[in-house]
Amino acid sequence: MKRSNLTIALYLLLIFASGILVGAFGFRLYSGTPVSAKTSTKVSPEEWRRQYFSEMQSRLNLTPEQMEKLNVIFDDTFARFRQAHEALDESLKQNKAHHVAAVRAMLTPEQRPEYEKLHAEREQREKAK
Repeated sequence: MKRSNLTIALYLLLIFASGILVGAFGFRLYSGTPVSAKTSTKVSPEEWRRQYFSEMQSRLNLTPEQMEKLNVIFDDTFARFRQAHEALDESLKQNKAHHVAAVRAMLTPEQRPEYEKLHAEREQREKAK
């Protein structure tokens, strides 16, 4: 059975058109805008604290005495977090200083000037962040 050239051309056109449709669908499917769970507005620490206390009071029906105790607990916890953060920062600084000293000790006198230059450039990049 011999097919006419017109029938063959129509089949080829149909295959080509279906390829375009599948490609367009795939492009739209995989290039959609991603969804982010982050909110676009940043809440100040004071505002976050006010919202936290408000929610605790309304959902748990806290008494005024409990609210005062919660305030003290919150302040104590915040101070502990700040203390831990400062201790971590100090520990990181000590580790970094130890690393730099060890690298300097390993290098030859000819390599040290280039290392100092490299180290200064990295310090500037960190400060720029």
